[in-house]
Amino acid sequence: MLERHHLAIVRAVEQQGSLTAAASKLCLTQSALSHTMRKLEQQLGTSIWLREGRRLKLTQAGQYLLAVANRVLPQLEHAQQRLAQFASGERGTLRIGMECHPCYQWLLKLVKPFLAAWPAVDVDVKQKFQFGGIGALFGFEIDLLVTPDPLFKPGLYYQPVFAYEQVLVLSTQHRLANATQVMPSDLSQEILITYPVSTDRLDIFSQFLTPAGIAPKQHKTIEDTDILLQMVASNRGVAALPRWLAEESATQYTIRSVRLGEVGIHKHIYLGVRETDLDVDYLKSFIAMAKAYSNL
Repeated sequence: MLERHHLAIVRAVEQQGSLTAAASKLCLTQSALSHTMRKLEQQLGTSIWLREGRRLKLTQAGQYLLAVANRVLPQLEHAQQRLAQFASGERGTLRIGMECHPCYQWLLKLVKPFLAAWPAVDVDVKQKFQFGGIGALFGFEIDLLVTPDPLFKPGLYYQPVFAYEQVLVLSTQHRLANATQVMPSDLSQEILITYPVSTDRLDIFSQFLTPAGIAPKQHKTIEDTDILLQMVASNRGVAALPRWLAEESATQYTIRSVRLGEVGIHKHIYLGVRETDLDVDYLKSFIAMAKAYSNL
């Protein structure tokens, strides 16, 4: 009884806000759309919507149906797109989500040889996922996630590609520039600059400052890496960045890197993909090339 077009209607009404707008979106008449859903309600023996004035409010059954639509329809649309690419001899697009702001610099080094090796594959990089990449993978918005903080869920596979150390980056004129290491208390009077990510997902807080009960004097956020580095080089604050990025940037900016604590903060970068996509040839190739570009 339940078919794809039922799910499409429920999703369209929720997205468009009315039966009229949803019908237009789906290239249906409003009467045809209404008739289809009334018939489904009769078959199911329950209502999908309740009318509140001019608005339609989903019932409990309707909410469940919407959740199914949001989970199933993207998968079907992705499958159709992939099959159409197979039929036409195309490879399609590798959609990459980034949960690691500084890793964009690393990714740039990888994309050029990948595009050369796979001329029939395009690459689309989405940087909007501060820490929402898991949902984007399950929702088929992206095909691959670059993250330092994998959330292991059934249906997902993570490949570690390189290890790195998180260090404190500061101006060469900073009072701590010649230190071999810094402790949490050293940052209590500092302006700490980070990417715009929740503090509970920032290693400088979760693994260094918060366990010691220390907070910086001020916390600023900057999204662009170059602007962040310029601020640090101008002695306007300090930042925690991967050592490889700090050392690479030291040729352009007057900065130094110092170890955080006695042993440092050590991390890995992972590539996450859906298990069902592990046999996609160009995706396997990208992961193999990423491991080869791990000497940072």
